[in-house]
Parts: sequence; structure tokens; C-alpha cells
Amino acid sequence: MIPLAQTRLYAFVDTAYLHGRDPVELTRQLAGGGADLIQLRAKDWPIDRIEHAAEHMLAICGRHGIRLVVNDHPVVAARVGAPLAHLGQEDFFDAGHTSMETFAESTFKGVCSKGARPGIGLSSHAPEQAQRAQASGAAYVAVGPVFATPTKPGRPAVTLEYVRWAAAHLTGIPWYAIGGIQRSTLESVLEAGARRVCVVSDILNAPNPGAACREFRRALERFPLAAAPRAA
Repeated sequence: MIPLAQTRLYAFVDTAYLHGRDPVELTRQLAGGGADLIQLRAKDWPIDRIEHAAEHMLAICGRHGIRLVVNDHPVVAARVGAPLAHLGQEDFFDAGHTSMETFAESTFKGVCSKGARPGIGLSSHAPEQAQRAQASGAAYVAVGPVFATPTKPGRPAVTLEYVRWAAAHLTGIPWYAIGGIQRSTLESVLEAGARRVCVVSDILNAPNPGAACREFRRALERFPLAAAPRAA
């Protein structure tokens, strides 16, 4: 498994975009297409169904040497042995947490029977949120939504200006641009300084999600991780 800092493409199995497909088979397609991380995002599923799917998805991710991320449910991630969980600002800071160390001590005590406790990635929608996410010890930061997206209804777009800020200031932590990113807009996001992206609907709505992943990877590889951001 490559270091998190070297990952590029963060894909999703979002139950809002399954369109009747099997989440496990979809995981195979995304992993085969070159996703480095795959998040299980199941806002409308009960916990037991999320855990069942996560166990099967984790097996596929393990065979491909990539990371499974469980959205909203760090305890589920810990129970199945997933390496990462993802939380929003409201789930972490608004709940009174400030440090990943103390969060882990209170959340995962007696739970991590299958290995090390999962790292936690955090969403951010403004520079001050990204800064406090980094200071908390987050595994990574999501920066967005860059563009308006139905995945986050009512959340205003942060625009490419926030991406440019992240490229200049978030130098000590992996960060991913997220929100409404499509193949038609990807280059503008990369030119703004992003080197890692999260993509939901443009991959999941594609006739062949694996092929869509490969298209994103080819575009990402034209912008090496070590390259300096292009001028705005």
C-alpha cells in the first residue's frame, strides 16, 4: 500500500448513486480502474448493512493494495479493520473534539480487535477549518466543495480560490479537492494546485466506472505530485 501522501484518486461507493448496482462489484471496478482510496458513503443505510458491505469491500481493497474509507462511522471502520474513516467538521469539532489522540482514546477503546485504530480524514470548507483539521492530527483534509454539487445540497461552492489557498498553505498533510469535479473541470482544479481529487458522481454515473477512473488517472498523471502549482 503506497503512502497516503502519494495517493491521487479518491473514489466513492455512494449509495445515492448505486443505480441498482452491487456495491461490492462496483468496488471491484473502481479498484481495477486505479482508485487509490474508496469511500463507503451510505447515508441511508442502517449500521449493520454498512458494516457488512464494508467487510466485503475491505477484502477487495486489500487485494488491490488500496485503502477503504468508511464515512460517518469510525467505530464501524475500527470493527472491520478499515484503515480510514471520514468525518465532517460538525462530527468532530462541533462534537467537542480537538485532538485525534483524545478522540481515538474515547472512541476506539475496546473496539479495534482487528488491528490498529483507523486514521480520520476531515472535511473542510474554509482555510480556518483546514488549519484546525491539520492541527488536530487528521490523516488528511478534504477541500471543498469546489463546485456546487448535489452530493452536498445547500453547501455553497468554495471555488478554485480555496484550492489555490490549500496548494499554498496545506504543505504538511495530504489534501484532496472535492465537490462537483468532473472530467471537464478537472484540469482547472489541477491548474489551481490540487494534486489529489475526490470524485463521486462523474465516476459513478459513468456507463463504465472503471474506465472513468482510468480517464481521471491519466489526467492526474500529467500533473506530478512534486510539481509546483501553476500560476492562477
